[in-house]
Amino acid sequence: MGFVVTSLIFLVVGIIASLSTRICFNKGPSSNLFHLTLVLTSTICCWMMWAIVYLAQMNPLIVPILSDGE
Repeated sequence: MGFVVTSLIFLVVGIIASLSTRICFNKGPSSNLFHLTLVLTSTICCWMMWAIVYLAQMNPLIVPILSDGE
């Protein structure tokens, strides 16, 4: 549930950032495409980083080794 909800939050933030970039920095077709590419790339990279960290905690590769005294 947490993964889906946070993924939707990233999607909404990406859409809002794309729209605000389109409205605030409207300087021409090539500039708009460049700004849109930067916003979408940064949103996807941030989501992927979060998703990798989140999913890595669900199934860790290194298992804690307990000593005999514990």
